[in-house]
Amino acid sequence: MLQTLSSRLSAPAFRPLQGRKYPSPRAISRELFPRPAVTPRQVHPSSMFLAAIDLARIVREAGYLVYPLLLCSIVAVFIIFERAYALRPSAVVPEDLAEAVIEGRVPSGDKRSILGRILNFAQRHVGDTEATKAYARLEVIRMERGIGYLDVIYAAAPLIGLIGTVSGLLGAFSVVDPQTKMPDPVVFTESVGYALSATVLGLGIALPALIGSGYLRRVVDKRVAHLDVLLERVLAKQGAAPAASAVVAPATIPAPLR
Repeated sequence: MLQTLSSRLSAPAFRPLQGRKYPSPRAISRELFPRPAVTPRQVHPSSMFLAAIDLARIVREAGYLVYPLLLCSIVAVFIIFERAYALRPSAVVPEDLAEAVIEGRVPSGDKRSILGRILNFAQRHVGDTEATKAYARLEVIRMERGIGYLDVIYAAAPLIGLIGTVSGLLGAFSVVDPQTKMPDPVVFTESVGYALSATVLGLGIALPALIGSGYLRRVVDKRVAHLDVLLERVLAKQGAAPAASAVVAPATIPAPLR
């Protein structure tokens, strides 16, 4: 049987096919399904303007929830910039006062900086260490003023957006076409856009508030550590002065006359 098959393939009708090279399946696929030419992406000059239009569309589609979210964003931005300005080094630990304390001197403080107010209080209450430390803790509380509101904002903004998500989905499936027994495409599209817009705005406000809160708390911790070191040095200096005077005082008392 094999001899018969080989004799048939060697017949004159099959001789022109012998020795001819045929394209591989990969080459055939490249011919049938050519790959599209890759062109470099071109950035249109109006891309920023188009992004602004998209943001305006998101704000417009958010509906009535845009007002509390807008209020949260304004408050968050104000707190971040106000605390960043209030916690600058010159307003908390001025360099000249810090150097004076490190050198062992207790300069007269002023009310323009937190360290100056603490030094002023310490000089007016010499020997009352607990009162000075309590006043320093009060200044630390003032340094943290407003940061707690950022925590509330980054927790509340996504929840406000979630309210928009739930209400938008309820609106999407509340209107049903009587003929197709399916949700109305127009109402469905508007409701889904409303839900997604509220969610995006809520997350977009919560993220900067979270970052700002973490950054400001880190700055407060750094300033408090610096103040703590300087305050301990001031209190040690004030505590050493009465002890030294008590040791020297008996030697200065004149001997009684005999």
